[in-house]
Amino acid sequence: MPVKKVPKKYQPKGFEILYEDQDVIVGNKAPGFLSVAALWNRETTIHAALNQYVRKGNPKSRKCVYVVHRLDQDTSGVLIFAKTEQAQNYLKDHWKSTVKNYYAIVHGWLPQKSGTLESYIYEDEQYIMHSTPERSKGKLARTAYTVLKETKKFSLIKIGLLTGKKNQIRVQFADVGHPVVGDGKYGKQRGAKGGCLALHSQSIAFNHPFTGKRLMFEAQVPAYFGKFVDYAFDGAKRKDSHSFSEATDRPGEEQLADE
Repeated sequence: MPVKKVPKKYQPKGFEILYEDQDVIVGNKAPGFLSVAALWNRETTIHAALNQYVRKGNPKSRKCVYVVHRLDQDTSGVLIFAKTEQAQNYLKDHWKSTVKNYYAIVHGWLPQKSGTLESYIYEDEQYIMHSTPERSKGKLARTAYTVLKETKKFSLIKIGLLTGKKNQIRVQFADVGHPVVGDGKYGKQRGAKGGCLALHSQSIAFNHPFTGKRLMFEAQVPAYFGKFVDYAFDGAKRKDSHSFSEATDRPGEEQLADE
């Protein structure tokens, strides 16, 4: 049974809870917040905030949430955490059937208005990801996309994440000459109002770890997307769902490698 909706003032900072029950918490992560601990920050993360949330202020409580996947710090959108170790294991074991869709705004116009980017991605000693056509150098990354709207400078695209490699979307679109707006790491910062990355995890569909029921959740697109492209984005909502497109790879050791 879903938990009664928590008033906004009691929700963790940077994470709007869209759905919660005894097994999972699904929310909309704001840009600028780490999903999980990094070498430079182990405390102010969504994971840490949710641990405090489920403990309800009790310093002796050992309750915690379990990481299923992650989003990059500057990427916004829908994110799942498990509330039990059993739920975490189920979601990982069934990740191949999970479907994730993103919105992104990229620089320029893509010559093909729909297609699939396919390359091999590897990480260098400075933790920078690179895309190469050489199979021996990296891991296969596949990203399906459709152009939804174009302006003089930008293209709005909808993305189906077919694999879940670190920084995959950002690296592959930069590699073909159309970096994500606001991406100072792989693209060019110019053109981003306030330095925000125009990449948003718009929806996720998965099988519930206890009931097995197919669920889909959508996260509201940040308002700053509208500064670049005028488009009627989907709102935040939950759907029961039964038919979806191609599934993502099973994460295994890459369960934290989403955008």
